[in-house]
Amino acid sequence: MSILPENPVILLAHAAYRLKERFDARGTGVASLQATSREELLARVGEADVVVVSGLWDNALLAQAPRLRFVQSVSAGVDRYDLAAFRQAGVHLASGQGTNAIAVSEHGLALMLAITRHIPQACANQARHDWRGMIAHIPDREEELAGKTAVVVGLGGIGGRLARLARAFGMTVIGLRRDPAAGGEADSVRAMADLKAVLPQADFVVLTCPLTPETHGLIDGAALSLMKPTARLVNLARGQVVDEPALIAALRAGTIAGAALDCVAEEPLSATSPLWDMANVLITPHTGGETQQCEDRVLDILEENLGRLQRGETVLYNGVV
Repeated sequence: MSILPENPVILLAHAAYRLKERFDARGTGVASLQATSREELLARVGEADVVVVSGLWDNALLAQAPRLRFVQSVSAGVDRYDLAAFRQAGVHLASGQGTNAIAVSEHGLALMLAITRHIPQACANQARHDWRGMIAHIPDREEELAGKTAVVVGLGGIGGRLARLARAFGMTVIGLRRDPAAGGEADSVRAMADLKAVLPQADFVVLTCPLTPETHGLIDGAALSLMKPTARLVNLARGQVVDEPALIAALRAGTIAGAALDCVAEEPLSATSPLWDMANVLITPHTGGETQQCEDRVLDILEENLGRLQRGETVLYNGVV
């Protein structure tokens, strides 16, 4: 027996993504609604049997959605969803895990290349019409990724692919995951508990892990103090995985050489944050997964799960609840 009504209504909610446009282009015949703000989502969630959402989600919406049977998360991370409340309400939840593995892993490599090849400085020079001369002082020159070591924290879809890309550039990769016996694309795979043991080897520490109670504040002052003064931190995970005040202090003190951040503790980043003005920090506004293909990859999972729910199946693709 189908878990969804015969003619379900899907509410596609995102501030920027063209989810409704791309969904309607598939010609499924399923009715769709759109919300581009939390206010619109609150106003329309009561009409929906299915919601596709990530950043606009608020757990208080469950009480306003008597018809709701399924939430498809756009994002791979599900830390924003109250899983116990979903279970109590009888609402299924599936993640977008895997949809952004290509995009975010490529973004991570781009950040590493940008830092080592001084691309931000080149952009600033271009804006000033300044043809920079050759550099005599060797430590001030651009660097090569080949021969460097990356510690990748989290060897899921994103971390695993990033490890493969980094190795293709001649880097040595140490991967950390909860179950090291599962292996991965890294040269060596260690347990998460080994983080502090491997940090001194890292030229790059790349965060691709989910935000969980175990990873909250994982990169704190003690962890940063174990890194080389020439090492950089790349955060592709969640801002709360890093103790942000400790990172700022380490960057100011030269404890580490720099950071590339696609996510921060509070988003959007406050205009008064010192991170904006640090010459050794590169910031992208949580856009690692935002490519021309992102909507369709999420909708592929949505269609698969709609089919399962309509057949009465309770085991969903990327099912969480």
